[in-house]
Amino acid sequence: MAAITAALGLYQRLGLPPLWRPAKESIPLLIYGGAGAVGSYAIKLAQASNIHPLIVVAGNSKDYVESLISREKGDTIIDYRKGDAHFVERVQKALSDTGASELRYAYDAITGNNIFQNISKVLAKTSKLCFVLPNLDFSCIPEHIETSQSAVASIFQKKDDGKKNVDEDFGFVYFRWFAKALAEGVLTGHPFEIVPGGLQGVEKGLKNLKSGKNKATKYIFDVTKTE
Repeated sequence: MAAITAALGLYQRLGLPPLWRPAKESIPLLIYGGAGAVGSYAIKLAQASNIHPLIVVAGNSKDYVESLISREKGDTIIDYRKGDAHFVERVQKALSDTGASELRYAYDAITGNNIFQNISKVLAKTSKLCFVLPNLDFSCIPEHIETSQSAVASIFQKKDDGKKNVDEDFGFVYFRWFAKALAEGVLTGHPFEIVPGGLQGVEKGLKNLKSGKNKATKYIFDVTKTE
């Protein structure tokens, strides 16, 4: 579901060039949370759509993110742990280094704390910002920034007013493309680890997440292995 969430945000919400019609010019894109499943798929899809430069924000798992980006095309990584001012400064430098005049697209794959406030500081006056979480107070975001949410549930929703759900068609196309891309090796899955003990391993997984031991890895729990 992370892959389709990323695709929904990039192509349906932000309106970026699709995989079968790759970008022919520079399109700076900020991806916040590049090491997570949604963020890393956003990077992979952007690469497939020739969207560069990618300005990716990460922390402990930036080595994994490094393996996904293309430095030769102007892509860069910003360490969010160095503070808000550092983030703004580095985004501006990344744009300057690639000759880009402004940043008009951002995908917030985390959506929490003061992330979207900081992103708002670096976006141009006519820009788009997509979130993965709803029901937060986004009132601090300037009105000139168009906001949207990428939630895979929208693909399966039925319209009460009888109108067609365009996200349903989007899902129909992209789920099939993902199957083809994975089979052909065009797209790869996210790193994962099977935690021993079935459901009894959930506590260990949660503790690892809380302590920061997990680095760019999805935990899988085999419920049939629960004692």
